[in-house]
Amino acid sequence: MSERLDTSLAEPLGVYVHWPFCLSICPYCDFNVHVFKNVDQDSWLKAYAAEIQHLGHLTDYAHPVTSVFFGGGTPSLVRPDILEGVLNEITSVWGLSPNAEITLEANPVGLDRPLLVDLKTAGITRFSMGVQSLDDAALSFLGRTHNAADAIAAFALARDVFDYASLDMIYARPDQTVDAWTAELTTALALAPDHLSAYQLTIEQGTNFGKLYQAGRLTLPEEDVQIGLYDVTQSLCHDAGLAAYEVSNHARSGHESRHNIQCWQGSPYIGIGPGAHGRVDVEGQRHASIGIKQPAAWLASASNLSVGHGLASLERLSKEEVFEERMMFGLRLVEGVSLSNITENAELPVGALDLVKINFLVSAGLLEDRQDRLVATRSGRLVLDRLVAELLLA
Repeated sequence: MSERLDTSLAEPLGVYVHWPFCLSICPYCDFNVHVFKNVDQDSWLKAYAAEIQHLGHLTDYAHPVTSVFFGGGTPSLVRPDILEGVLNEITSVWGLSPNAEITLEANPVGLDRPLLVDLKTAGITRFSMGVQSLDDAALSFLGRTHNAADAIAAFALARDVFDYASLDMIYARPDQTVDAWTAELTTALALAPDHLSAYQLTIEQGTNFGKLYQAGRLTLPEEDVQIGLYDVTQSLCHDAGLAAYEVSNHARSGHESRHNIQCWQGSPYIGIGPGAHGRVDVEGQRHASIGIKQPAAWLASASNLSVGHGLASLERLSKEEVFEERMMFGLRLVEGVSLSNITENAELPVGALDLVKINFLVSAGLLEDRQDRLVATRSGRLVLDRLVAELLLA
């Protein structure tokens, strides 16, 4: 791999690389994913390289990238040499910090020790596995192609190869009880992950689950059960040494996802690939970028020498939009947001905050005002989307 630049004072800068293919599509998933078949990975590497070069010319960054996140889709389907090629291209354009966090999302199916070793050799430092459940019936319901034994064995391998291994779980499934989730999560925590993402099942329009929900053929647990599931998640993770640092994320000290924290705190990140979103600085102004969604169209555009990228749009964000995003994502973090920081970075006066509304939400027990920091309480985190909408409502 190319030599990485060394800097200890670099502003956080992330790169998200989207691989849009999976072996099958899960019924709850509304990500930009497509079935993996007849994919020429070498052509994809050339297209990724072209888009990286294009965005390198557009952006203002003279400091190295501090995190790279290969998401999807199932990026573990990508050949390790392709991943290394992408990292080399990122290094050649922006540089890559020597302690950069480089995450790869994976599914348990198809993993073996030689592949994991090759992935580590290619530059992956953080391995994130989509386990989703350790109950075979639930895995079948979720459309997963592995069983609990597959997941446990695969994660044990990953835990042995990588210094930093994370797993994802989904709870608040139909008919799930607190006792059943307690047993399942206890088994997951016994695998000794460094990081655990526990997401409540949400029903998204356009998915198979969305269609079943609209037809009345799928129901989620009652609100009091969902609260109980959330509370036991917080308790068990805390007792296992994985402190909550975000609404759905828990980690051992020092093993938080730096890439995600950077994004939630409002640092820039560069989106590469079909449908990938980015927040980049062009001529000193924050812009939102979105890639062409359809993989074939993105590949054709990025591979076209007269175009050289697959961006569908690149639009400057207003000061108000920057402020709202930093408030919305910052409140997801357990540490909350610094009011002076987000107003300064958005170039808005502190008076832009509706202090009357903040005081009302504090009195309602949904927010805490800790001098300069605004923090969502436990009650606030349970209704975070509604809380943020109320806070930002004009």
